[in-house]
Amino acid sequence: MTEATYIIGVLSAVIFLTEYLVRKTFLKHFGTALLVILFTALLANVGLLPTGSSSSEPIKAYTFIFDTVAPLAIFWLLLPINLRDIMKAGRSIILMFLLGSLATAVGVFAGMWVVNGPESIGPLYSALGGMFVGTYTGGSVNFNTLGLHYGVMEEGVLYGGSIVVDNIVTTLWMVVSIAVPRAAHRWWPKRPGETMRGMIGEVSTGEQEDTETMHPLDVGVVLALGLGAVWFSEQIAALFPAIPSALFLTGTALLLAQVPGVSRLPGLKVMGMFAVYLFLCVIGAFCDLGAMRGLGSLGSTLLVFTIVTVLVHGLLVYGLAWIFRVNPVIASIASQANVGGGTSALALARSLGREDLVLPSILIGSLGYAVGTFLGFWVAEQWLPLLA
Repeated sequence: MTEATYIIGVLSAVIFLTEYLVRKTFLKHFGTALLVILFTALLANVGLLPTGSSSSEPIKAYTFIFDTVAPLAIFWLLLPINLRDIMKAGRSIILMFLLGSLATAVGVFAGMWVVNGPESIGPLYSALGGMFVGTYTGGSVNFNTLGLHYGVMEEGVLYGGSIVVDNIVTTLWMVVSIAVPRAAHRWWPKRPGETMRGMIGEVSTGEQEDTETMHPLDVGVVLALGLGAVWFSEQIAALFPAIPSALFLTGTALLLAQVPGVSRLPGLKVMGMFAVYLFLCVIGAFCDLGAMRGLGSLGSTLLVFTIVTVLVHGLLVYGLAWIFRVNPVIASIASQANVGGGTSALALARSLGREDLVLPSILIGSLGYAVGTFLGFWVAEQWLPLLA
């Protein structure tokens, strides 16, 4: 309990510090979402926070944030959003997400070819590639599903090393996803009638949007709804093991959002964004550079493989977006939903000033849970054996 208290206290201080800097300094151009990741990664790598959590050595605070706080963030931030908002960018963002999933599959194949996976990684290279297709389409649920099926989890060094490089590259890709639209929106090809203002939102600290007046009654209702929905979705998912609980949670939130008054509950944005920032802090803490050095040649191989995978994914996503004149913000959010998941994608939408893309980012993240495992198995069984 003492360790969990310390960790959550430090993470809360990080959120306070980054919010203050974003509001008061030039760092507002970076946004809170990126800064909490970078600051927590720094604290973790200098030893002020644990750098990760595993089944053998779990960090209770991190496990709680991943298993409970992140789903709560999704639920709370879905409630205030009108379903009609998704129609503003629905087709484009869904198409870019699906293309990004295929781009990940191509990237995994290219990455395994570059590192000569059958020789440098061994017999499990195909399974490992399928796991990365799964996680860079849906998330850790897909990663672990494939890992269990192929027995990769029993190979502690390979499995642990994969998690380390995954977290490092995911953190770096968040930086890229924020930087590309801001750097490219001025010269990105536009569709007829589209303006720069329509491509990327004004830089906002979120001070006005995220400020609410709350009463203990409001906190009680918001917590009861959120925790109740997370519990309910987990119970339903237990009856249908092939379907991730995140899909049931998303459906529950969308149904409740149609109930008059629920979408206007005070506290949904404040508590939702704080929960998102806690989740992103843990993503930063998992960026363990020391563990990377300790893996030796295997670590280098896995890092090169993962970097090539994500670079190919990114080049294809942004290249296709350029050709078809798709908004670079939409391309970034779709890519981030692939690589980082729906929670980080919604944080990216907020950082880029596109509140209208918050709901689509969560929904495509849920879509990734649904298709990630199937795409991962397909690549592991049909594509990667061609390299042997």
